Amino acid sequence: MSRTSHISPFSSSIDQVFLSMARRAASEPESTIPHNSKNPSRISSFVSLYTPKLSIFYLLSLIVILLILFYIHCLHAPSTSSYQMQKSFITPPLVDKNCSRKLKSMASKLRESVTFLPLKDLRYSSKPLQGHTWFMSSMHDTHEKGEVQYQEFPSKASKGRLLCLKGADKHDGSWNSYALAWAQALPPNATLMKGLTFVSYNHYNYDNIWHGLSSVVPFVAWSIRNKCLNLPKRWVLYHWGELRTTMGPWLSSLMEATFGSPLNIEEFDGIGDGNESTSSPACFEKAVVMRHNEGGMSREKRVEVYDLLRCKARVYCNVSLRGRIGEFDEKGFPVIGLTMFMRTGPRSFKNESTVIGIFDRACRKVEGCRLMVAYANNLSFCEQVKLMSLTDILVSQHGAQLTNMFLMDRNSSVMEFFPKGWLKLAGIGQYVYHWIASWSGMNHRGAWRDTGGDTCRFPENDRRCMSVYKNARIGYNDTYFSEWAKNVLNDVIMLRKAQEMSNKDRIINVSSFSCGC
Repeated sequence: MSRTSHISPFSSSIDQVFLSMARRAASEPESTIPHNSKNPSRISSFVSLYTPKLSIFYLLSLIVILLILFYIHCLHAPSTSSYQMQKSFITPPLVDKNCSRKLKSMASKLRESVTFLPLKDLRYSSKPLQGHTWFMSSMHDTHEKGEVQYQEFPSKASKGRLLCLKGADKHDGSWNSYALAWAQALPPNATLMKGLTFVSYNHYNYDNIWHGLSSVVPFVAWSIRNKCLNLPKRWVLYHWGELRTTMGPWLSSLMEATFGSPLNIEEFDGIGDGNESTSSPACFEKAVVMRHNEGGMSREKRVEVYDLLRCKARVYCNVSLRGRIGEFDEKGFPVIGLTMFMRTGPRSFKNESTVIGIFDRACRKVEGCRLMVAYANNLSFCEQVKLMSLTDILVSQHGAQLTNMFLMDRNSSVMEFFPKGWLKLAGIGQYVYHWIASWSGMNHRGAWRDTGGDTCRFPENDRRCMSVYKNARIGYNDTYFSEWAKNVLNDVIMLRKAQEMSNKDRIINVSSFSCGC
């Protein structure tokens, strides 16, 4: 079977070049170099024809000729591969341009489709704090057993979308609104705020230190959970969906101590006028939303948070972290700090000097006991931190000033006093300082409830009587107060001796904090 082969013009041309070179070499006589010492110039001239430079010149000429022939071959018969190569260089830019146009169109549609919902959903006004609450009601919290309840944006739960707010109205929370949007398709005229933003919902207010503390504790818990690696760039505060731009000085100082920088409370200046139809949205690169205060947190988690707050506050105020262990008076008795933290006006003692005298006598009967009397309304934050660090027993009327108790060493004691009528009418809120004592590792040693005082013109159990009793002043019972003080002092002495024996500080070692102190 005969075989035929196709010889391309390119192959034929190359063969002709090599054949021509071979014939030229064969036609030239073999050169010799005669040995003639009498004519060295002739020998030198002959050898110069065979220098390396001339050889390189011939080689380069050959390469150029081959390249020219290859180019001519490609022009006459382009191969499939060269065509595909040309196509590959031409097509992609057309495809990319087309895709880019489609992506821009999709992003524009996504931007226009971002839907803002009322920040305060009036449909749930009858149960504003239950379940998903009336604040951002379409959203559900992330919650693991014992941990804080929170929302985080962007996250898997938000499908990677950012939180956007039109939320500058300070008078009606239903005029403020929220939406979710992808970073590549933020709503028109949106301002992207970089860094971490804490968004807080407080059903009460940020000036009362108890209510304010309850609203910020979950942020500290979230921060501990995340190893305190991401600090807030700003805070956005809401009360009933209405924007708030201030926080009480005590609470502001505590948060500055905890997070290491002064609070930046967002006011949305220059972003919008608060009107739903005209204001421009603010979107947050990263946001954490809290709306349940400490709800859902285990006692262990709360104790951890209050330990960190205590430690941070003492460092901030340059107060010793060591605690009360090892402090003795000149006679060698352990020092017991008994502090009467007094109120003026509502829920103050009617006979203040008499009550102070009762506790002073009880303190004098115990070696090492030192009585201190202070007023919450004329002490700075750091002065209160210092006072609590010297306190083993806190004696005070029911009120926000009792919130300071967590600044004492662990296992310190609290004695609380109520006006008439609170037990029946005040509701569950009257037990908040029992709760914070437990959550912060303190011992609540009971409460004394006045049975005397103003008379209500309504039946005893009528809720309207609470307006009479709420801010009533408090009387005293010499016998009861004396016995109560003696028992608490004796218990503290026994506890102190046990701690001295074990040489164990009541404040947690700072090395136990995942965030440091």
